[in-house]
Amino acid sequence: MTTTLRVVLEAPAPIGDRQAQAGRELAGAMVRTAPSGCDVAALVPSVPDDVLADLQAQVPGLARVDTAPLARRELAASWQLGIAAGVGGGMIHATGLAAPLVRHDRVYHHDQTVVTMWDLAAWEAPDELARPFVSWQKAMLKRVGKHADAVVVPTHAHAERLAEIAKLGERIRVIAGAAPEGFGVPTDEVGRRRALELPGEYVLVDGTWRTGLDAAFAAVARGGAGLPIVVTGVAGSRGAEVAGLAVEAGLAADRVHVPSGLDAADRAAVLSGASVLLAPAAVTAFPWLVVDALTLGTPVIAADCAVHREVVVDGAVLVHAAAEGLADGLRQVLESDSVRERLSVLSADRGRAFSWQGAAERVWQLHAEL
Repeated sequence: MTTTLRVVLEAPAPIGDRQAQAGRELAGAMVRTAPSGCDVAALVPSVPDDVLADLQAQVPGLARVDTAPLARRELAASWQLGIAAGVGGGMIHATGLAAPLVRHDRVYHHDQTVVTMWDLAAWEAPDELARPFVSWQKAMLKRVGKHADAVVVPTHAHAERLAEIAKLGERIRVIAGAAPEGFGVPTDEVGRRRALELPGEYVLVDGTWRTGLDAAFAAVARGGAGLPIVVTGVAGSRGAEVAGLAVEAGLAADRVHVPSGLDAADRAAVLSGASVLLAPAAVTAFPWLVVDALTLGTPVIAADCAVHREVVVDGAVLVHAAAEGLADGLRQVLESDSVRERLSVLSADRGRAFSWQGAAERVWQLHAEL
């Protein structure tokens, strides 16, 4: 008899949506690491046939794809209310908070529901998110407290902070994410950077979160050695706003570049061309771009916070999140080729600690324990 673990996935997974793409990476790794007698299926919202075909192409080896009776937005709303008609039970692993969190029998029917929380921005940086989404996350966490068998977070820092927010006891488990499978510098990296109209040298700033950007831009203005900046992780609608913040901090407009909608190959090309990555945010959120940089051996300067300390260990320069601290870090790295080269080696060494195969193996172990 085959045991099937169903993975809840976003469909489609938009370019730039790291959490949605991470779900597909994890599902693919779970297919490859499935124990004997187990297989993996996907559970997705109601979507057109071409989207299903795209999912099956990106995650080969799925036993099947189960389609819920509602589209993404309606499905999320129904799950918030505890309505999971047409979904069924069994072993379910949600790669986000969206999950059919209803009463189930783990002991006799072997039903399991596990959810994942990649960030706690709804509690720490709610102004950066749409109000309905913040409300939805908080409502879903209440359902997690009642019905989830386990909650996966990517770092121990997340686990400690989540334990302060919700009474989940020993149900919190730590399983980190990783860069995409096979993530590396593309052979056409120069052409990709040229197509994005990027300068030859630049400081790369992680703009995923608004928090810390003012300090980052002021730091580049003070200690960036006159280099241009490239800001990634910014939704297209926020590009002009972010560029304006950089100019207000004292950077000339022609020094600021904010490309959006980067796929994995473009992102790798941008990282490989950067003199250094500056990660200024201290939000309890998995730092996807930092992990990408570590994987490629790009030097990293990060705001000193619990998440960054745990993720980078000794593979990056950790500095105070204020502008002067970030500026000191930039000067330390940019003014010395030897420091930059040493940091690149340490970065690449730390990057080997993250893999989707390792994450998938730990997910299988978690469900076996449950």
